[in-house]
Amino acid sequence: MSEFKVSIQSTSNDAIVKFEVNQFITKHQSFEFSNIDEAKSSPLAQQLFYLPFVKKVYISGNFIAVERYDIVAWNDVQDEVAQQIEAYLNEGGAVITEDATPKKQTPVTVYAEATPNPAVMKFVANKKIATTLFEFTSIDEAKLSPLALELFHFPFVKSVFIEENYVSVTKYDIAEWQDITVELRTRIRDFIAEGKDVVLAEAAEKLQQSAPQLDKKFENLDDVSKEIVNILEEYVKPAVASDGGNIQFMGYNADEKSVSVMLQGACSGCPSSTFTLKNGIENMLKQMLPGKVEIVEAING
Repeated sequence: MSEFKVSIQSTSNDAIVKFEVNQFITKHQSFEFSNIDEAKSSPLAQQLFYLPFVKKVYISGNFIAVERYDIVAWNDVQDEVAQQIEAYLNEGGAVITEDATPKKQTPVTVYAEATPNPAVMKFVANKKIATTLFEFTSIDEAKLSPLALELFHFPFVKSVFIEENYVSVTKYDIAEWQDITVELRTRIRDFIAEGKDVVLAEAAEKLQQSAPQLDKKFENLDDVSKEIVNILEEYVKPAVASDGGNIQFMGYNADEKSVSVMLQGACSGCPSSTFTLKNGIENMLKQMLPGKVEIVEAING
């Protein structure tokens, strides 16, 4: 089991803070507790209610949201609460007992969405299914993802790309989407609805994609590379993600003023995206980093 890490996320309600965990702590279920008696089925929530300023605790997926009374400000206590939750989880503390009654659940829905890549279909869920992105290009790689492993048992599945709330599936030419989309959508929906682990908790650590590992990689980059990564994160990745793909910074050569990026998910192998993305990113980086970038090389993942 990988180490639990907790980050602090503000919300639109000043009284509520989300403590986001780097892995899922419930099986796609939600629980709400208004006092310590209600929280008998959640040892974690009970621990939080011992803090005098805690008014309500909400646990769902990979986060704990806590509402406070006005006797304190979150800025004064949120770091301590995050540390307490992190320590509790890493000591093996129980989050929810088996007899806990979840809030009335919103049924899991999954819809299929075409992408610019004719070989890729995007399956979008109404729930968060992963804490970071993962790409699996073979059944051996998919051992860290029970969902990807199950999908690879279909002979027409070539690769699986998993993001926070969707799965992009790349197919071989032996099958047509009109013949396989419903079956894939149903399998993915049922898998999530059953509360199974989409990706194993240790996957991010083993694949070097946990938040601390990514932060360390970023800190080790040179200043121009950091600027490039920030530009890609802000201006390119959101648009690419909407099409079921991802773009990953691979490297920067200062002497040649060249940038290497890897295209993943729906972008990988797409007849149009390699050329379009390459030129779009190249023009953007030339304008935003004049004299530092002249060429972008796009590699298919």
